[in-house]
Amino acid sequence: MLFASGKRPDPVAIRDFVSALRSVSISHGPPADHSPQLVATKGEAIARSSFGGAGHKEDVWFELLLHGLTFDLRGVAPGAGESVLEAEFDYDFDEPVSSKRFEAVHLAPGQHLAGGARSLPVMRELIALACEMIRHFDDLAAVVWKPASSLIGRRYFESVASAWLEGGPFPALGLTSFKVTNDGALQTVGLDYWTGQELRIEPSLSSDKIEATRLGARIVNQLVISGKLEKIERFVAPDRSRLILQPSSNGKLVRVSHE
Repeated sequence: MLFASGKRPDPVAIRDFVSALRSVSISHGPPADHSPQLVATKGEAIARSSFGGAGHKEDVWFELLLHGLTFDLRGVAPGAGESVLEAEFDYDFDEPVSSKRFEAVHLAPGQHLAGGARSLPVMRELIALACEMIRHFDDLAAVVWKPASSLIGRRYFESVASAWLEGGPFPALGLTSFKVTNDGALQTVGLDYWTGQELRIEPSLSSDKIEATRLGARIVNQLVISGKLEKIERFVAPDRSRLILQPSSNGKLVRVSHE
């Protein structure tokens, strides 16, 4: 998550955020008073002017509990921020991104969820927590979703993610991306994070890239719901043409072509 430079939340801000939500609690975090002191040999306290002083690199992080699942929030100020990741695809965000303009915090499933971190229930809660942070922190400018190499503006992310969480379509433009391959096919980036496969719309169906992207978004929504494709399935396109969805020989792609 990208914040304007100097605007990353500190522990007080995170505790204020959590206190505003009934469903979220803190299962681990720094002390509420995050201004440590040095103690001289005779016992008198020597206060530091600020946490850690200039150049402080300690990792300040929280473990947040939401509906029985834990999520790590790292890069909290005044500790070291997370790396500002580059992205290939922009969604409703056209500002140049650099470490001088933005600072990052990282929200991810907790370590004990490692075995099921990519499961749909965990990811839905992760996305829901990200939406709550966007609503609370005005200085949260954008979300970088690494699996799809996407940079997503705050308003767009909150809008499409909330719609999905409320029963709408999966945010195929954002939580996945689409690229044109060397042979003219249209292929997803990041769908494999959700299903273990990327979607490839063959060149015969993708000459019109706008229409092919719309078709791809529909199929992505279906695949996220149904999971990895193991055998040939048929799909009726919006223009009522009949299509075939077929796993590639190595199982890494779902190929879409005319029946």
